[in-house]
Amino acid sequence: MQWNWQTVTWAVVALLLFAAEAMAPGAFMLWLGFAAAAVFVIVLAIPGVPVLAQVAAFVVLSFVSIQVYRTWFRGREPRSDQPALNRRADALVGRVVPLERAIVNGHGRVQIADAYWDVTGPELPAGVAVRIVASRGMSLLVEPAG
Repeated sequence: MQWNWQTVTWAVVALLLFAAEAMAPGAFMLWLGFAAAAVFVIVLAIPGVPVLAQVAAFVVLSFVSIQVYRTWFRGREPRSDQPALNRRADALVGRVVPLERAIVNGHGRVQIADAYWDVTGPELPAGVAVRIVASRGMSLLVEPAG
């Protein structure tokens, strides 16, 4: 086991990447830090590895570790029990509300709580109950309820 400038450099790079991950978490620098730590172990165990081979190993191990993250860890995040929480229009899909203004030429308006929403759908008179079936930006797509 020999400590030289290359060994110390890879140890410092790994520690800096881990510190960067701790300061700005996002699970990206962590995996680069693992690659740098692996190169540190390789350089520590096998003295005399050329610098170009060390850098190539770091690049390859970085790609491999990021693929490991994307394949096994990224898709395993817990699913929300309220997937439309921050998408207000999507949260309204399925509700039945009366038309506040008749749908003429495909456009009308409904009132939900204290907000007015533009709606698109078939020609219907004011007061008819409609079901919200989709949202497109700030406009709701409706159909007659019933």
